[in-house]
Amino acid sequence: MSPDTPRSIRRQFWSQLPFFLWLVVLWMLLWGQFTVLAALTGIVIAVFVTTVFRLPTADLSGRVNLWYGFLFAVAFLAALARGALTVAWQTVAPGHPGTAIVRVPLRVDDDLIMTHAAVANSLVPGSLVVEADRENRVLYLHVIGVTSAEDVERQRRIAQRWEERAVLAVGSRAHVALIRSDAPPVVDRIAAEGGGR
Repeated sequence: MSPDTPRSIRRQFWSQLPFFLWLVVLWMLLWGQFTVLAALTGIVIAVFVTTVFRLPTADLSGRVNLWYGFLFAVAFLAALARGALTVAWQTVAPGHPGTAIVRVPLRVDDDLIMTHAAVANSLVPGSLVVEADRENRVLYLHVIGVTSAEDVERQRRIAQRWEERAVLAVGSRAHVALIRSDAPPVVDRIAAEGGGR
């Protein structure tokens, strides 16, 4: 073993800690219980998942903006409430609310940001990610309450706004600059470069 092995193990532990904690929180959310027993079983499940089903380490930007993280959380809670009320109204309102599959091209070429955007869009009532094209960075959402082309475009902008919020909260400085420069989506940049990555 090399002399810096303990240091690399500590670095890996700290870089994976947010994912481990997220698994525990996700377990408690799935059971709908925030108890000591749910936390302990969540820790056991997280240890099992992270040791048996080892995935490649996600590249973290090393940047966390607490203010934008707070704004992300507030916007998410507001979207949850608004989405729940909208879906509740659509279930009792006469007529069909209208549905569509909306193609949402993302602007940042990053797995973690794509995951944040997909999870936020899926958890808000009224929309669900049905497919994620990782190669071209495109999400496909099933959305209810869509009756016109303007509604489709509005839903696309809402979904892209979640990507922007995630970048501002935890994205790298290069990704923040890309979002602020209003760069075209990744799939359009690939097409402009002749289809090669």
